[in-house]
Amino acid sequence: MLFAKRAPTLVCAAALAACGAAAETPPPGPATLWTPAAISGPGYESSPSFNSDGRTMVYLAADKDFRTYRLMQSRCEKGAWSQPAPPSFARPLPVIEADPFVTPDGKRLYYISSRHAPDKEDFDIWYVERTATGGWGEPQRLPEPVNSPAAELLPRTDADGRLYFGSSRAGSAGGGDIYVATEVRPGEWKVENLGPPVSGSGYEYEAEISRDGRTLITVSDRGDRSHLYRYRRDGDRWIEVGRVPADPDQFQVGPLLSPKGDRLLFAQRHGDRSGELFLIDLVPEPDRSWPPDCGGQAGS
Repeated sequence: MLFAKRAPTLVCAAALAACGAAAETPPPGPATLWTPAAISGPGYESSPSFNSDGRTMVYLAADKDFRTYRLMQSRCEKGAWSQPAPPSFARPLPVIEADPFVTPDGKRLYYISSRHAPDKEDFDIWYVERTATGGWGEPQRLPEPVNSPAAELLPRTDADGRLYFGSSRAGSAGGGDIYVATEVRPGEWKVENLGPPVSGSGYEYEAEISRDGRTLITVSDRGDRSHLYRYRRDGDRWIEVGRVPADPDQFQVGPLLSPKGDRLLFAQRHGDRSGELFLIDLVPEPDRSWPPDCGGQAGS
């Protein structure tokens, strides 16, 4: 099952072989450590997402071997990120939950959960909606064909509400592919495989989409180790730009683009601190107001 394979695949397997970068796209600079001190620990911090006001961060917390995933959140209070705690809707272990994403309008939060089948590690996409009082409502599970008997990972939307995710469902070319789901009417979804070059013979299992729908970052194992690959949309086609430069000896996971698509957060192992969040610029002069630093507490 795709998510059950995720930790061992990330730790010991992987893949590379990126296409040449497009000439008009400048190469990114080196990645820098970003994890706020309040959430940095001996385990993995990954897959962050921010409320629309930038004052609450929800993320995946795992142990040092990138297992036993839990949802955690931290708030910017009085110029500092708070000590993390589970969000109100999260289930405790042994239920495993991960990959949170707050939609650009701040009204919905998607995540993956095994709460419907905790003994099977069948990760499906769930969501909660913002209530009138500003909290989160009761969790709702998305229907088929978005969810399947296999695992779904890292749900992310563009500004038009199309939902991108990875899945190991039947028909995936390399054991895992990238899919996009469109809600054609309330409660009824159409799901399509993005196809090549995004979904290829490698093991693709995560995808982050920019708000304008023109930049895509995937996590793919092409036979060496799981790394980040960048694509740009040209009309109806996706064109691979190349691999996002990060530590070639470590796997990367949990990408999050800035609202303008010019910066990228992701997680990778960092010495004895295990997994930490890193930040990389995708253009020479990005908007440096993102990610929210809450009084300069990030980058510790």
